[in-house]
Amino acid sequence: MPPSDPPLAEPLTTSDKPVFKNVDWTDFRDHLATADQQGRRMWLYPKDPEGRYTTVRKWVNIVLITIMFTGPFIRINGNPLLMMNILERRFVILGQVFWPQDLPIFATAMLIFLTGIAIFTAAFGRLWCGWTCPQTVMMEGVFRKLEFWIEGDHHVRRELDRGPWTLGKVLRKTVKHAVFLGLSFVVGNTLLAYIIGSEELSKIITDSPTLHVQGLTFMILFALLFYGIFARFREQACTFICPYGRFMSALLDENTIVVAYDKRRGERRETLHRSETPAARQASGAGDCIDCRQCVVVCPTGIDIRDGTQMECVSCTACIDACDNVMDKIKHPRGLIRYASLNGIETGEPLKVTPRLIGYSVVLLALVSLFVYLLFTRTAVQSTLLRARSDTLFQQTADGKIVNLYLLKVVNKTHLEIPLSLKLEGSGGSVKVMGGALRVPGEKLVETSVLIEMDPAKLTGGSTPLSIGVYREDEPGKPLEVLNTFFIGPRH
Repeated sequence: MPPSDPPLAEPLTTSDKPVFKNVDWTDFRDHLATADQQGRRMWLYPKDPEGRYTTVRKWVNIVLITIMFTGPFIRINGNPLLMMNILERRFVILGQVFWPQDLPIFATAMLIFLTGIAIFTAAFGRLWCGWTCPQTVMMEGVFRKLEFWIEGDHHVRRELDRGPWTLGKVLRKTVKHAVFLGLSFVVGNTLLAYIIGSEELSKIITDSPTLHVQGLTFMILFALLFYGIFARFREQACTFICPYGRFMSALLDENTIVVAYDKRRGERRETLHRSETPAARQASGAGDCIDCRQCVVVCPTGIDIRDGTQMECVSCTACIDACDNVMDKIKHPRGLIRYASLNGIETGEPLKVTPRLIGYSVVLLALVSLFVYLLFTRTAVQSTLLRARSDTLFQQTADGKIVNLYLLKVVNKTHLEIPLSLKLEGSGGSVKVMGGALRVPGEKLVETSVLIEMDPAKLTGGSTPLSIGVYREDEPGKPLEVLNTFFIGPRH
C-alpha cells in the first residue's frame, strides 16, 4: 500500500490558495500502488462500493452487457447489428453492409471516433474508462460481483488468500475459477460471433470439432485470453497495457471535469474523535477529511485520489460514493470528492468552453459532415472493370470490328438482388456481358467477362478512352456509376 502522507502544518495564507508545509504532493508518482519496493505485485482487494453513482453504473452496465451479448443475434434486414468479418472483408454496422471499397467511409468514421474521444476526454477526462469500457464493465459489473458473491467482501477475501489451504478455501477457489473460466468462454464466443457471424459460430458449436479445427482453436484461445484478463491481469490491463491513460494525459487541462479531491476543504487531514464537535474541529484547523481511507479501500486500481489526478484513475466514482457515505455519517456536506475541474477546486471558477474544445468541435463537425455526405452518396453497387489477361491485345471480327475482353467485378452493397445492364456511353460500339443477364445477389460479389466491340473508324489511336455506364434494368434512366477504361486497337 502507498505510504501514509507526511504530517501537515498549518496552512499559510500568503496567497489565495492554501499552501502546506512538509507536503510533497508528487510523492505518489514515485511508486505504483500495485507493486512493492521489490517490484512484486500487490494484489488488490477493493471493497464493494455503494451509493448513487454505483447504482447508476449498475444500470449502465446492465444495458451495455445486454447489448454486447445480444448484438450478434439481433438482425436488421437479415444482417447482424454489428459484425467485423476481417477474413471475408465484410463489415456490418447497424445492419448495413460495408466492403473494402467503402474505405473512405471507414477512414472518416475512424477519424470521427478519435476526434470524439479527444473532445470527450478534454471535457470529461477518463469517463469512458470507468463507465463504458468493456474491460471495466465486465470486470466490475460481472466478474468482481461474482467474486464478492463466492468469496465475500474485501476483508474476507484478503484473509482467505493469506490463510492456509483448507477444504473450504479449495472449494471456494475452485468454484470461482470454474465460473470465471466458463464465463470467459461465453465472452470469447460472443466476441468470435462479432467476427465470423452467429451462423458460423453455431456451426462450430454443433458440428464435429474435426470440421472446424481453426474455429475451435480460436474459441479456446479467446476463452483463455479473457480468463487471464479477468482472473489475473485485472487492473493491470488499464494501468500497463491500455494506451488511453497516457493519451489522456496530453488532453487534460485545468478545465477538464475529473474525479477530484477538494484539498482546500479536506486538509488538514485529522482523525475524528467521538467527543469532537464541528466547531472545535474547525477551530483546530482540521479539514473535513477524517483520513478514514475509504476512498482508497474501494478503488479498483489501488490509488489514493487525495494525491490528485492520476493516470491510474478510471473515473469509476467508487471513491465519490465511499466519501459521500462517510460525510453523511459524520453530518458533513457531501462533495469532498466529486466531479470537478482543477480550476473549480482551487479557485471556484465555473466550467467554461475553452478554445481547444471549440477547435476540436469544429474539426468533429467537419468530419461528421463529410461522413454524412459519403453515406448519402454511397452507391448501391460498386464495379471494377479491368482488361483481361490475354495473349493478344485485341481481336478483329469477320466484319472488321475490333473486340477487347475485360473482367468485371460488381459488389452489391444492399440486401436485395439487383439486375444490371452495361451501356457504352457514346456511339460506335457495343457491350456484351458473357453468360447472359447480369443479376447480382444481395451482399455478394459477382465476377464476369465483358466483350466491348468498336467500329475501327471510332478509334482515336492505339488506346481510346471509353466510358461504360452501369444501369439498373428497372431504372434505366440514370446510371448507378460510370466506369472509365481504355480500348486497345490497331495503330493508324
